[in-house]
Amino acid sequence: MPHFSFSLFRQEARANLRLALPLIAAQISFVSMGSVDTIVAGRMGEAELAAVAVGANIWFFFFVLFMGLFMACSPIVAQRVGANRPALETGAFVRGAALLSLGAGLLWMLLVRLLLDPALDLLALQAETRGYARDYLVVVSWAAVPFCIGFVARNAAEGYGLTKVALMAGLTGFLVNAVFACVLGFGWFGFPRMGVTGCAWATVLAAIAMLMVYGWVYWRLTVLRSLQVFRRGPLWPDPATRREVAEVIQLGGPIAAILSAEAWLFLGGALMMARFGDAVVAAHQVAINFASITFMVPMSVGMATAVRVGHAVGAGAPQEVRLRGQSGMVLGMIFALISASIMALLPRVIVDIYTDVASVAEMAVGFLYFAALFQLFDCVQATANGALRGLKDTRIPMLITVSAYWVVGVPLAAWLAFGTPVGPNGIWCGFIAGLGVASVGLSLRFLSKSRRLLPQAKGSELMS
Repeated sequence: MPHFSFSLFRQEARANLRLALPLIAAQISFVSMGSVDTIVAGRMGEAELAAVAVGANIWFFFFVLFMGLFMACSPIVAQRVGANRPALETGAFVRGAALLSLGAGLLWMLLVRLLLDPALDLLALQAETRGYARDYLVVVSWAAVPFCIGFVARNAAEGYGLTKVALMAGLTGFLVNAVFACVLGFGWFGFPRMGVTGCAWATVLAAIAMLMVYGWVYWRLTVLRSLQVFRRGPLWPDPATRREVAEVIQLGGPIAAILSAEAWLFLGGALMMARFGDAVVAAHQVAINFASITFMVPMSVGMATAVRVGHAVGAGAPQEVRLRGQSGMVLGMIFALISASIMALLPRVIVDIYTDVASVAEMAVGFLYFAALFQLFDCVQATANGALRGLKDTRIPMLITVSAYWVVGVPLAAWLAFGTPVGPNGIWCGFIAGLGVASVGLSLRFLSKSRRLLPQAKGSELMS
């Protein structure tokens, strides 16, 4: 069995970070789009701000679901690249996946429009806020199709290790969203003042702009142009390609469930925090927002790890599979120690960026200590999940993750918060416990799975 040496780790860490750094910037740009809408809406009024907050959260649930589904394209393409499969075959797969994404985008738009009224009714919003939120969701649903097709284009490019493509698209989307949220929201330069719906149209335009960037890159970049995704051919792919496109659903469904389980874990925590009053909610939001921003780093390292592992699997190099997966997890642990140290040593500096309300700041500092410990497990589970995606192993990780969050994390958080004197700190303890179980389970799963891939004798092949 190969030893995990520092020299090998250093080489692999450099290769991983070359892929991950553009993804980090791309993810931050992507997340910042929502922040822009929130800032713009906050300048319009309380009802508008509440409407965008509610609408964005409902939209985000579907966004995570469909983004997770098409994240499966990255390891599928990566394994093809590692195996030196013909570019035209991969191009046929990408076209088939894009056709699937078109249908998924239409389904996403339909689901938002069908479910928005029942969802808003459950929230019992004030009439003005409800009206703004409904208008926002109706308009932003037009972004579903370009986003879905963009997910395929992005993940296919990442499968080739071309992570700067996501950065180009992310920055373009952020700039378009920022400009048009202001222009349409406030009615600048002679445009009508559209308010909340202006923010929604800005998101739609950003999604279209990002898709145009992907189209330009697939037309101009030599590696991606060789796929000939724009070539004329039959609308429906051949049977072999259809089977491979179906793999997107088989692999992507569990990925979507993993991301949704984590998103709803934090949403559930926020709803439980609401029982303790506005100040506690505000303090919790400060800590969780900062933790969410720092999470973009291990999430991106996990994406890069999925590509690196996928290439090694396709090339039939099981020792490299193990090295690359372990290296990704070690990088996650290193960043976790750095970010946790910053939170533990400089909590007051961080909190002062968000608020100057003394009562909120004091609680937020306390929550950041919990967030520091939370980071240690969150970074490991994100990178371990990435390594397993590279192996196309998603079903068992889904069971591990969902069980960790919703069988361990949420019940423990609720019991500690409402059944003991621990109070709101118990919700963070539940988060930490759930993420801890997930990180241990996913790490052991990768180590076990990759160990079975190691050849026992010459000529051994990778196990499926």
